[in-house]
Amino acid sequence: MQQLLDAFGINWSLLIAQAVNFAIVLVALWYFLYTPVLAMLAKRRDIVAKGVEDAACAGEMLADADGEAQMRIKAADGEADRIVSAARESAGAEKVRLLKEAEARAAALTKDAEAHASEAAARALRASEREIARLAILAAEKVMRAKV
Repeated sequence: MQQLLDAFGINWSLLIAQAVNFAIVLVALWYFLYTPVLAMLAKRRDIVAKGVEDAACAGEMLADADGEAQMRIKAADGEADRIVSAARESAGAEKVRLLKEAEARAAALTKDAEAHASEAAARALRASEREIARLAILAAEKVMRAKV
């Protein structure tokens, strides 16, 4: 066997030294590289998992907020409809009141105008009666002067 190893140029002491160096490098890489990389990957996996959970929670919160917003919008629509109907009823009542008030004013103005018209007619009648009387007297005087 020694001849075979010598034929291939294998030196036992050098082979053992290389095996020890390989083991030292393997342990050093394991300790300084592989373990921290695995820890970093686990940490990132936890961060990604937390991000996914947070995104799911945010989606649920968004859905809840949308539902609440829809409820508030429906409530606001109902309140707006109630306010509009109350305003229409109030406007209708105000319209009726204003119409009655306008009709009362119109009736009062009509009555006042009729009173003024009848008074003016009475004055005109009295004035024409006086004028007729004066003209009758003048005509009688003229007739009497002509006869005398």
